Amino acid sequence: MRDFCPEGVVQFDLTDLSLFRHVVEAGSITHGAERSHLALAAASTRIRNMEKSLGAPLLRRNRQGVVPTPAGRTLLQHARTLLAQAERLREDLGAFTGGLAGQIRILSNTNALTEFLPESLSAFLAQHPQVSIDLEERLSDEIVGLIAEGVGDIGIVAGTVDTGHLETYPFRSDRFVLVVPEGHELAARSEVSLVEVLGHDFVGLDRASALQRFLADKAGRIGRPLRLRVQLRSFDAVCRMVEAGVGLGIVPETTARRAARTMAITAIHLKDPWAVRDLTLCIRSQKDLPPSARQLVEHLREGSQAPDEPGLHIGVTPE
Repeated sequence: MRDFCPEGVVQFDLTDLSLFRHVVEAGSITHGAERSHLALAAASTRIRNMEKSLGAPLLRRNRQGVVPTPAGRTLLQHARTLLAQAERLREDLGAFTGGLAGQIRILSNTNALTEFLPESLSAFLAQHPQVSIDLEERLSDEIVGLIAEGVGDIGIVAGTVDTGHLETYPFRSDRFVLVVPEGHELAARSEVSLVEVLGHDFVGLDRASALQRFLADKAGRIGRPLRLRVQLRSFDAVCRMVEAGVGLGIVPETTARRAARTMAITAIHLKDPWAVRDLTLCIRSQKDLPPSARQLVEHLREGSQAPDEPGLHIGVTPE
């Protein structure tokens, strides 16, 4: 498209705009290229050509990655608007192909992403084969800001987070528990606080995980960092390592219930206020959402909380 532009007119195609948005949001050309499904060399060339066409730098490179220049921030704002309009056009035309079409961007915290979304999203996608979903894990407070900025269509956050002027709907309820091997010195406790167990070794998720960053922040505020012996990619793997005696773990209660069917573990309630996880859907507004995203919001709201299951020892009397 750029090859046929009149002299003095800056014009980028949708691939350029999408790539630039991904690069800025990821803070890295490498990760932006991955999200755009482009080779790093191709992505770097596109960014250089965009800057050459504009005649001004769009990104400021540093050791931590990239940040947008003032010109880049202006481009990002317009890129998000144009990409949203293009997506809305795609969805409107999808009505003539016999169903919903388009891409929905979801930003979710770790708890919802691992425990509740897989089943809900698979059912929705089976009903709407022309819809695709871009799902990204983030911290709850980050999600609120990104949804407000228009980075994502739907956010799923902890209910304790201030969502400002966003529209919100209840989603699910869960809580984090401390998981220990059966017979561990803490196994007889009905509840503990994080500060009481920071002297023990822990098994956790990868450092890039939103939950692991959240827990590291909580421990850091106490002044005693988590002693992570092993970092893994899933809560189930954490439970297996806990069963093997490698360390303690903090996982959603739903995970602990499922893992307790086959593993010799005990879960203990965490009495820290942040351990209770009422999850909330947040959006800018229903009218701003494309049709497929509106239907997905309704689909997620219709899902009900799974009933309590037997097979997990938690030594606390239900209220």
